[in-house]
Amino acid sequence: MSDNSSRPRGRSKISVRRAQTVSGLILFAYVAHHLLNHSLGIVSIDALATVGRWFVIIWHHPVMTLALYGAFTVHFLGALYAVYRRDSLRGMNRAEIIQLALGLLIPVFLIAHAVGTRVLGEFFDANPSYLYVQLTVWKFVPHYAANQAILLLAAWTHGCIGLHLWLRYRPGYRRLLPLWLTLAVLVPTLSLSGFIASGMDVLRLAEDRAWLTQAVASFELPRGERARDVVRLVERIEYGYFGLVFFAFAARALRLHLRRKREPDVTLTYHTGQKVGHRPGASILESSRSAGIPHASVCGGRGRCSTCRVRIGSGLKALPPASELEQRVLKRIGAPDNVRLACQTFPDVDLEVTPLLPPAQAGVEDTGIRPEYLAGQERDIVVLFADIRGFTRLSEQRLPYDTVFILNRYFSEMGHAIEEAGGRIDKFIGDGIMALFGVDRGLETGARNAIAAARGMAENLKRLNDSLSADLSEPLRIGIGIHGGPAIVGELGYRATRGLTAVGDTVNTASRLEALTKEHGVQLIVSKTVVDAANLVLEQGEAAEIAARGREQRVPVLLIADASTLPALSPLAARR
Repeated sequence: MSDNSSRPRGRSKISVRRAQTVSGLILFAYVAHHLLNHSLGIVSIDALATVGRWFVIIWHHPVMTLALYGAFTVHFLGALYAVYRRDSLRGMNRAEIIQLALGLLIPVFLIAHAVGTRVLGEFFDANPSYLYVQLTVWKFVPHYAANQAILLLAAWTHGCIGLHLWLRYRPGYRRLLPLWLTLAVLVPTLSLSGFIASGMDVLRLAEDRAWLTQAVASFELPRGERARDVVRLVERIEYGYFGLVFFAFAARALRLHLRRKREPDVTLTYHTGQKVGHRPGASILESSRSAGIPHASVCGGRGRCSTCRVRIGSGLKALPPASELEQRVLKRIGAPDNVRLACQTFPDVDLEVTPLLPPAQAGVEDTGIRPEYLAGQERDIVVLFADIRGFTRLSEQRLPYDTVFILNRYFSEMGHAIEEAGGRIDKFIGDGIMALFGVDRGLETGARNAIAAARGMAENLKRLNDSLSADLSEPLRIGIGIHGGPAIVGELGYRATRGLTAVGDTVNTASRLEALTKEHGVQLIVSKTVVDAANLVLEQGEAAEIAARGREQRVPVLLIADASTLPALSPLAARR
């Protein structure tokens, strides 16, 4: 398959999604206006009739009618096309499944309502006012009240899910999420209340036979054969709808059957070694789902969330260029050149593919602006290790609850000092702490911040020991090791345990310096590299050269007995 044939197919899918978004917004505006009109039924049936006339003026205007009918046609056919094109239903998340189910349910309840109102008014010269609808639903065909309530809730919920899936990665949307949720619940609640209240008013009015006769006459409803024509029209439209839905699913099944009989033209090789046959015109995400390979995709393959991103190995240069939509998302997350969105990449050559986010871990937090180093970079940083001296002996003398209590108090005090100085807590290891400095701001800032953190940790430890003096037979003692230099920084881990960390010789050396504090009987060992980078002249401590395991050269350091004697750095220097 040539490059030119694969690219238009991918673009056509994007165009269909955009058309569905625009048409969905028009339909949602119509539904929202309709529901807000219903809510005025709480006031009176006259108020409902008054706003109903304005509703007719707006939405029965030729331009708005064309927009409404066009939007419904585009949205419905686009949905059937999406069903036909979907290779696997297994990759749909819960919101997508609910949205699809509600979308298929809405026409079942809408057809009779639409024919009985809009079609009657435009093609049968009737006057289907709000009063007509309420009398029909509450007086003449009471079971339609449940149909109307289901239609109302299904249409509103379907639209709200669509809006959420479209907007949830837009800046500011999540900040206003409580407001949107309030509106999502309030609008249908008021609408149903108005629908029921006006229905009760109509039933009371209908007890007057003269009023009822006059009201029915004002509707100018078709009678005799013309009435039977309306019923037959409803049946034909319903049969046509069910036929189209059946045809979409049947055509999809036939397409997948024929495709399985052909040999795949392209092979995707995943990082696990698994090879998957790929059909040109399909996206990487679709091939993953068809093969049953779990693949993160929070937005459902719409090119909005970036959680489906993959690193491309061999075959990268032969890929079609990223679309404007994909380029915007990749730029937003700071992705390197070899990273693409699986849902927006339609390969027609063999590829090596590595999904970058585990399916169970991908979430909203993975979709914002992300620093480039999260994908893996070598950076000059400062690493701090700290550990409690003799804690094993201390914990053996205490109940588990007491041990956990003391550790949590200790971690709280040390963590506060590290964060106040602008550091990032990498991990807690037993009773030890690893922290990173200067990841965003460079070695000089990181060095000053790490030294400020060591001083703060020593001061907080003194306060903690005073607080726990009645619980401890002897004060807690810690050892701190600090070293700086190049390290590989990136987001590492598995599922929920993924996080920013660093690996390399700098990290190993800092850990070794912390371990040597016990041997030298000091609280802090800081490498001369860090002191020089901070542009500080420290009068405290003793200069020495230490042999660190795994390094041929000795490490010049300062041995500092009490880190609380270090100079206090200005708040500006200690900022992250």
